[in-house]
Amino acid sequence: MGVTSGEEFDYVIVGGGSAGAILAARLSEKPEVSVCLIEAGPRDKNPFIHIPAGFIKVIFDPGLTWGYETEPGPHIDNRKLPVIQGKLLGGSGSINGMVWVRGQRDDFDDWAAAGNEGWSYDDILPYYRKLERRIGEGEAEFRGRAGGIPVMDLSWKNKLVDAFMAGAQEIGIPYNADYNGRDQAGVGRYQYNIDRGKRYSAAKAYLKPAAGRRNLEVRTDALATRIVFEGRKAVGLEYRKTGDSTTRTVRARREVILCGGAVNSPKLLMLSGVGPSTVLNDAGVPVVHELAGLGQNYMDHYTPRLTYRAKNAVSINGLASGPRLLGQMLRWGLGMPSILGMGVVLGAAFWKTRPELNRPNIVVTFTPGTFKQGFLGRLDDFPGMTTGVWQLRPDSRGWMKIVSSDPMAKPSIQPNFLAEESDRRTAVEALRIARKIMATPQMAALTETETMPGIETDSDEELLAYTRSQGLCGYHASGTARMGRADDPMAVVDSGLRVHGMDGLRIVDASVMPIVVSGNTNAATMMIAEKTADMIRAG
Repeated sequence: MGVTSGEEFDYVIVGGGSAGAILAARLSEKPEVSVCLIEAGPRDKNPFIHIPAGFIKVIFDPGLTWGYETEPGPHIDNRKLPVIQGKLLGGSGSINGMVWVRGQRDDFDDWAAAGNEGWSYDDILPYYRKLERRIGEGEAEFRGRAGGIPVMDLSWKNKLVDAFMAGAQEIGIPYNADYNGRDQAGVGRYQYNIDRGKRYSAAKAYLKPAAGRRNLEVRTDALATRIVFEGRKAVGLEYRKTGDSTTRTVRARREVILCGGAVNSPKLLMLSGVGPSTVLNDAGVPVVHELAGLGQNYMDHYTPRLTYRAKNAVSINGLASGPRLLGQMLRWGLGMPSILGMGVVLGAAFWKTRPELNRPNIVVTFTPGTFKQGFLGRLDDFPGMTTGVWQLRPDSRGWMKIVSSDPMAKPSIQPNFLAEESDRRTAVEALRIARKIMATPQMAALTETETMPGIETDSDEELLAYTRSQGLCGYHASGTARMGRADDPMAVVDSGLRVHGMDGLRIVDASVMPIVVSGNTNAATMMIAEKTADMIRAG
């Protein structure tokens, strides 16, 4: 295997996803600052990436994802589940469902209260506003109108979604026109980072406008294999180009910044000798720096779903084949509302499973469509609809670790879904709330039958058994390099996202979240990157 010594840049960024793309673009705004962005996957040229409904074609594409899966889950019938992580420019933000959820005020105030100075809601709100180009309702105090990421309400309308929102209000959940504004609680339509029928990833919104900068080098199909240290200081990165075993080295004058996500950032650190010594020893990696918390605190949103056969209404199922699909394609091509220009979930009710709670702890989602059991991407032959539930801030914690010193070896991932009794109880309570919405007159008029699990599955024990056997990952992996004080033995980075005990090394992605945000993680990951860019430039 050959080795080549490479160039030197001020910053070397690993991972061109939602965080890495933003950091590369922001740090290279100063012409005197040089930036090298290393991305393991290809450029985002696949046309299905940019068609919102095309995400179902790319989410399991082995050329665009890492192909990870969990270990058998002891509390979910020992099932293995796919862990979707994007492997291309834009990262998971180029293959996800484009749902834009910031989280709740208390999410960030809790981060700050745990000793993470500068991460309260008031601290981070300016960066959400900086990110956004809100198209639709929103108070100026909370929403941005001039940012790079368009955030819109879908213009495609469907009476099943309208009935879901009416049904939620019937059971006491108030309507909320903007869950990303003053308060998250309530039912409304999901917002998306879509504009004029096209996905807007960080790669499109940030990297594309920066493409002509002479001080920004973007290298795709380049797998980072090891961080180069001199003592405790990160000074560079080793990587390999796809199809080439030669190890190349690029040096960093100022910092190496990891933006690989909640699996790959800890993985690269461990391969480089940073992490729990027991994990490193078992994998045959010499210990450079002990960090007991790296890879721990793994969080994701576990999601069971209920499916229904609809009546007296047209669902996505009926529009996605034959002449109707051709019509939808034509509408999309003409810039008109179409199923091709949207993600899957359309309605959302952020609510509480118990009245004594001071803020929502679950979301009930709604999709006017159903997929064949076991075949994501293949719609049922009947008009269907799906409601999913998940606990916004699960109590169960898992882990990830390397099992080999080989950079090509997949890591071991154990989310530990439903390990805590509180998560099991909340899942059952959330399913009952979803069923309560579906039983309202508004929804009953459009429902023929519940197809999964079926109304005969009704006791708490039966609903929990169904949850164990049918729930899926939310694809919101987070927390594995959590932010915390230096005296916290399980913290990995400080409030500046610098790795404890190391110099010239930061982590900027969803892995730093001490507690996962109350919603999808892509928007928060982008916010973290915008804020960190300012922290780095401020010195």
